[in-house]
Amino acid sequence: MNVWKEHGLTEEEYTQIKALMQREPNYLELSLFGVMWSEHCSYKNSKAQLRKFPVTGPQVVQGPGENAGVVRLDGKLCAAFKMESHNHPSAIEPYQGAATGVGGIIRDIFAMGARPVASLDSLRFGSLDDARTKGLFRGVVAGVGGYGNCIGIPTVGGETFFHPSYHGNPLVNALCVGLVEEDKIFKGQATGVGNIVMLVGARTGRDGIKGASFASEELSDSDPDKRPNVQVGDPFMEKLLLEASLEVLEAGLVVGLQDLGAAGLTSSGSEMAGRAGSGLYIDLEKVPLREKNMEPWEIMLSESQERMLMIVEPSKVEAIEKVFDKWDLIASAVGEVTGDGHFTVRRGGEVLASVPAEFLTDKAPVNLRPAAEPEYFRALKKADCSQLRDWKNWTDLLKKLLASPNIASKRWVYEQYDSTIGTNTVVRPGSDAAVLRLSGSSGSPGSVKGMALAVDCNSRYTYLDPWRGGAIAVAEAARNVAVSGARPLAITNCLNFGNPEKPEIYWQFVQATDGMAAACSALSTPVTGGNVSFYNEYDGRAIYPTPTIGMIGVLENVEDRVTSDFKAEGDWVVLLGETLEELGASEAHFLLTGRDEGEVPFLDFEKEKKLHAFLVEAARNRFLASAHDCSDGGLAVALAECAIANAMPSPFKGTSLKGTLGVTLDWRGSVSPAAALFGESQSRAVISVSPGKWEAAKALLKKHNLPATLLGKTGGDAFSLRYNGALLVDCPLSHLARLWNDAIPEIME
Repeated sequence: MNVWKEHGLTEEEYTQIKALMQREPNYLELSLFGVMWSEHCSYKNSKAQLRKFPVTGPQVVQGPGENAGVVRLDGKLCAAFKMESHNHPSAIEPYQGAATGVGGIIRDIFAMGARPVASLDSLRFGSLDDARTKGLFRGVVAGVGGYGNCIGIPTVGGETFFHPSYHGNPLVNALCVGLVEEDKIFKGQATGVGNIVMLVGARTGRDGIKGASFASEELSDSDPDKRPNVQVGDPFMEKLLLEASLEVLEAGLVVGLQDLGAAGLTSSGSEMAGRAGSGLYIDLEKVPLREKNMEPWEIMLSESQERMLMIVEPSKVEAIEKVFDKWDLIASAVGEVTGDGHFTVRRGGEVLASVPAEFLTDKAPVNLRPAAEPEYFRALKKADCSQLRDWKNWTDLLKKLLASPNIASKRWVYEQYDSTIGTNTVVRPGSDAAVLRLSGSSGSPGSVKGMALAVDCNSRYTYLDPWRGGAIAVAEAARNVAVSGARPLAITNCLNFGNPEKPEIYWQFVQATDGMAAACSALSTPVTGGNVSFYNEYDGRAIYPTPTIGMIGVLENVEDRVTSDFKAEGDWVVLLGETLEELGASEAHFLLTGRDEGEVPFLDFEKEKKLHAFLVEAARNRFLASAHDCSDGGLAVALAECAIANAMPSPFKGTSLKGTLGVTLDWRGSVSPAAALFGESQSRAVISVSPGKWEAAKALLKKHNLPATLLGKTGGDAFSLRYNGALLVDCPLSHLARLWNDAIPEIME
């Protein structure tokens, strides 16, 4: 094998490297280029598209380019947040793959000087009738919970989706958010010639070597042999590292700080030097190792977990060492900041590699791949939805949907997570968005601000219409935050796609990111950072394009928060927005036919903005008893979820009706019963309003020029829906609650 190919480089890239270096690079230098020019580190196939995203706004303190983005919440209080993927490692070793994904994103947050306060996840798996998928599902959920629970950071929300396209290549996207005052934000820059480079935390071993390259290639049946590429995490050590790092930051002992993630010392060192326009060297004799006889390239490419790189003034090295010794952690001076612009690797006095830092970072290729519309794109727009449109037993179809894994309660997942540690979680998993109290925030007397967080993506939409699917992913994430009463602020993202070297896949990527950019601009939710994960294919079959959106929002008063569950008998139930004759691309159509096809629902940005504005103002005025996004499964599913949201599973194979509340609804419309019940028209939400506040709510609806349909009232223990005079759904709540609560536990038995 050619030496350049061994490092995951193309012949053209190897030629480019020789031209930049004006000489033949040695083996170690090629190793550095191999990981830094991988897609995972360089974004060489995505950078051109990412530049289209809106990244500024009055709320943005730090945009893309640092360890995490930062937005302003309240006065000087800011939130650092970011989402990343750990897909390939989780396919090989689901527990450790998921756990180290959580650990890595947590380090990105406290590298900014922020204390992590919450995590969310977005998970995708193949069909649950497959034994291997069940094993991946169990392992990933256990890994997310195991790491988060041990380190003491609550996992407050997320989403889980199942589809055959993810067979063999699950998606594990982790989001973390932390709080920091604006004047205490740190950046990953190696400034100050003569400053010391310190490696702190765990010792360096052989785990995770070439993990960045592994993440930049397709998976296959032979990949269990790649277990050495999967890192091993230790959440207890990460907790010590978190506290020690925040202590030295608070004490003003650190100049720059960077997580050692993908590509380990190579990426962290070269990126810190590149950002600052400086240089630095690493002396391998001073790197604490946990294994003997490690080769230089192994030390530089190791992705051993729970490590950080610090830039420290020489006079403060001893103080750093004392703090880390107190926390029973290693802090070693391993190098120095230089003014030569080079990233240099030494062994004592011997120079093993020396590359201008910008060659590894800024000079990485920027590829404009050929894009071609897939043949399926136009063919699948023509869908035969007659099976859904002509369905007779609507109650039976609702039951089938509530028992399907994509709609059913995810309690089996989130009850394995600690969602309340830290005591600031005020809306736990199960509603549209998680809500946290911002302790100590300012505001009107007696109020405390709140922060809402949601993750979202409908990958079926993005497969059938990537532009519209990308736009809807942003809109729905914002809607999830808005129905909780929060004003959407900004997004982070995790862009999961197949092999970009295939023109059809690259076309999906271009279209989806263009749709995202348009939605972010229209909704004033700029992009503060994120992650691109390409090569998500298993035996040559690509996953559905999945641009996962992490949305953050702010409540002026956390007591204004709204949840999705109906609250009291006799409240009016109202549908906000318009319902169109849209049956294609729906969960109900897929459930009945097994086919993903049809036109993706239309999205009107102006209508979406009106909906958000009403929801936020109505929550602030305390008009809403409940609010819930109307999306997957349509109106009937949304109403059922509002009615049974608090139903608790029983250890005796039943479901308690405590906390549930039925509805008797009767409304008229111009669309078919199928579209009225199960169509997935966008920019809609279901609210409930007490009779005493209905007139004020109606006035606010008129102010925002927002269409609304009065459906009926809450009450009783039955779920009864009439449409245009015909009784379409009539079922005891107990039946619906049992199906919804027990579906995933029964599958996983």
